[in-house]
Amino acid sequence: MTTTNDHVVSREQIVLASLTKTYGPVRAVRGIDLTLERGSTVALLGPNGAGKTTTIDMVIGLTRPDAGTVSLFGRSPSEAVSLGLISAMTQTGSLIDYLSVRELVTMMAGLFPNPLAVDEALSITGADAFADRQTRKLSGGETQRVRFAIALVANSDLLVLDEPTVALDVEGRRDFWTAMRAVAARGKTVVFATHYLEEADAYADRIVLMSRGRIVADGAPTEIKATVGGRVIRATLEDVDVALLTTIPGVTSAERHGDAVTLNCADSDGVLRHLVSRFAALRDIEVRGAGLEEAFLELTDEEDDDITSEGEP
Repeated sequence: MTTTNDHVVSREQIVLASLTKTYGPVRAVRGIDLTLERGSTVALLGPNGAGKTTTIDMVIGLTRPDAGTVSLFGRSPSEAVSLGLISAMTQTGSLIDYLSVRELVTMMAGLFPNPLAVDEALSITGADAFADRQTRKLSGGETQRVRFAIALVANSDLLVLDEPTVALDVEGRRDFWTAMRAVAARGKTVVFATHYLEEADAYADRIVLMSRGRIVADGAPTEIKATVGGRVIRATLEDVDVALLTTIPGVTSAERHGDAVTLNCADSDGVLRHLVSRFAALRDIEVRGAGLEEAFLELTDEEDDDITSEGEP
């Protein structure tokens, strides 16, 4: 047991047991079992309709499950929220108009028992650059930074983020993850859903991959990638039909991007020998292990006729 914010909490932060949610004919989440330990950074991945947002909504208490339970620090989501043990950054909802950014973050800080200093939250998120501007005059990226500041100022032990870097440019995304590293260094647990696979690969300790309302893979990024065998060959090869390349023994798929070709291979050594012997113009050869994108596509591509999941509520 660990004491946090003057309350006794269990070592396990999130326990989902047989969690199920249905919207009419859409079985958004079905039978999820998941336990997340304290102090980790966890990415929730999956295609549209996988059930990520629905799962997050049930974790933070915005939606009630049809079956199963959610336990946060041994408490219900509503109890954990009321005690300031969890904060969230969701995709939906607008900022309150006619307040400055500083006023809004200060107001939100007053709702939590042990908030972070407002100036610190603004600085970490980069919102200090426009802290005196009214919220209705912010750009999309600035609004995302304020959403993050609101979640961060709570100083909760569990931070849940749903698509946190949407609307941020490349620099903004880099700044965001620099800030998240600082947050994680304080021993906070971070759970985030994202469509950016490179973010999950670079920043998550653990990836939970969902498809059609189920968990299809769970582990460290290296473990997820290791579930997909084979190698990827990338090379410059002009004026060769991709269809011809797919006939090479050991090639599972092929794509062309300008003069470059990318081959997914079950037997990269055999494919390389074939390419070198047959195509004299082959150059700039790169060989790497299958990445998170390949694992994502393979693990989420299985057909399942037992569930309807069109769109994610």
